[in-house]
Amino acid sequence: MAEELSFPTGIGTSDPTSISLLGQDLAGDLMGQVGFGELAYWLVAGRRPTQGEVRVFEAVLVALADHGFTPTAIAARLTYLSAPESLQGALAAGLLGGGSRFLGVTEDCGRFLADTLAQAGEVTDYDAVALDAVTRAKRERRLVPGLGHPVHKQQDPRTPVLIRVATEEGVHGPHLRLFEAIGRVHPQVLGRTLPLNGAGVCGAALADLGLPVEMLRGFALLARAAGLLGHLAEERRRPLGMDIYRTVDRNAVYEP
Repeated sequence: MAEELSFPTGIGTSDPTSISLLGQDLAGDLMGQVGFGELAYWLVAGRRPTQGEVRVFEAVLVALADHGFTPTAIAARLTYLSAPESLQGALAAGLLGGGSRFLGVTEDCGRFLADTLAQAGEVTDYDAVALDAVTRAKRERRLVPGLGHPVHKQQDPRTPVLIRVATEEGVHGPHLRLFEAIGRVHPQVLGRTLPLNGAGVCGAALADLGLPVEMLRGFALLARAAGLLGHLAEERRRPLGMDIYRTVDRNAVYEP
């Protein structure tokens, strides 16, 4: 007799009459009773979040949903212009642009903070740890993730709000504390003052929620998927893709 196959999962299964998700009955226990943000957290963390954690998590998703005509949004719109029959292709094109300069900073910052904290051990002076981390990054010619923003030169308006919400919900933890300390001490190392950007503070907040730093970019992409869908819906109502394409094409200059 052939060996019976088994593929264990803690996510979900289904049979002809029911759907199970996270050990709950999808139709009876979750639909209409659990919000999408709560479910997304639960799926990754493997535990149901508290209401305070949900509030912080959803504030992060809102903060990362859109930031105007970023390369991700332009890529989605131009792909939709080229292939209007492929909404999924346009959405995927935008998501594929989530990297070290846009969106990926969320994970990069969370990882930088987590690694710094792990190396420091028990932290009693966050400013000292931050000063050492920024100094080391400068010596190694590495950027400190989460510092600076191409538009918000003085302050990213998302940053104080996310810190406030995390504080109100009692989840203002070591990653946010270290990130704030980096904001205080980096000018004496770099010789200039840069704002703590929203993507970075999102990474710090997600890490303080106990979410795996290796998954943080996924949450940024989850949030941005909603923003990209908004751009694509607007592209259908009020097309701009052709104007963007023609502007670049008509101003292209051949330089061998």
